Amino acid sequence: MRTENSAIASNSIAVTTPVASPSSGVPTRKTLGGTLQAALGVAAFSLTFPATAWGLEGFGPWSLVAVRCVLAALIAGCCLIALRVPLPARRHWAGLAVVAAGVVVGFPLFSTLALQTSTTAHAAVVVGLLPLTTALFSALRIGTRPSRTFWTAALVGAAAVAAFTVQQSGGALSTADLYLFGALLVCAAGYTEGGRLARVMPGWQVIGWALVLCLPLSVPAAAVALSYEPVHLNGHGVTGLLWVAAGSQFIGLVVWYRGMAAIGIPKASQLQLAQPLLTLVWSVLLLGEHLTVAAPLTAAAVLVCIAVTQRARG
Repeated sequence: MRTENSAIASNSIAVTTPVASPSSGVPTRKTLGGTLQAALGVAAFSLTFPATAWGLEGFGPWSLVAVRCVLAALIAGCCLIALRVPLPARRHWAGLAVVAAGVVVGFPLFSTLALQTSTTAHAAVVVGLLPLTTALFSALRIGTRPSRTFWTAALVGAAAVAAFTVQQSGGALSTADLYLFGALLVCAAGYTEGGRLARVMPGWQVIGWALVLCLPLSVPAAAVALSYEPVHLNGHGVTGLLWVAAGSQFIGLVVWYRGMAAIGIPKASQLQLAQPLLTLVWSVLLLGEHLTVAAPLTAAAVLVCIAVTQRARG
């Protein structure tokens, strides 16, 4: 575990690509590995909205959010105890609180409330705008300065995804949209702070401690919510709950933060431009929602933007 800490700490979260000597491909392998881990995180996150929609078939919105936090925290806590991970330094607790407020509580709560009245296609707009918002938070919080090419590609990709998802939902603003924009802001803050902390501790410990930090609130919240909201246990409800707790809330964030630590917050965040399109595919396969012919055109534009942001130097 100490070896992993040392390796993570030496990686700077920056927009610039690590300089490699021609004879040594180690930095390149690290960059590719970080990109792969961030991409796996995006794949896990792409199932979050469909899984949440399933979860709402068996649980109320407040129960679903609280119980998923408790289950994810138990998984994380068991891992931390089994590996005898020491408590984080006191200077890191404020950052962990930001991660907890944004990623553990804020985004799940706001997005779940939105999905009571919104389709997953409409909700995907928040994910389409998340990479740009995360890059902005990173520039303000950490001082990263992406290149003009990077920003241009990021803006074009975000615009393409936003236009596609808004067109799919009709473009009407509603209470669900307010929840989604709230989720966008708190999640970007949590991603940025988590990416910063992942420079000095393994990414899985960042989300692990953030989840454990929420236990004093999530346990009583789950008890109260379950006592007020009816529960209808069924296959979809249980499967959705288990995925958002284990897959989205823990495993996905573990590989996501590790990826951000390796390739930088702005570049990792641009991989999320593909997330709304993946979510739409899952929505068709799992929820039976309709997918228009605009999807492959948007997918091509997004892939081009991702390629440009990954090659752009700060």
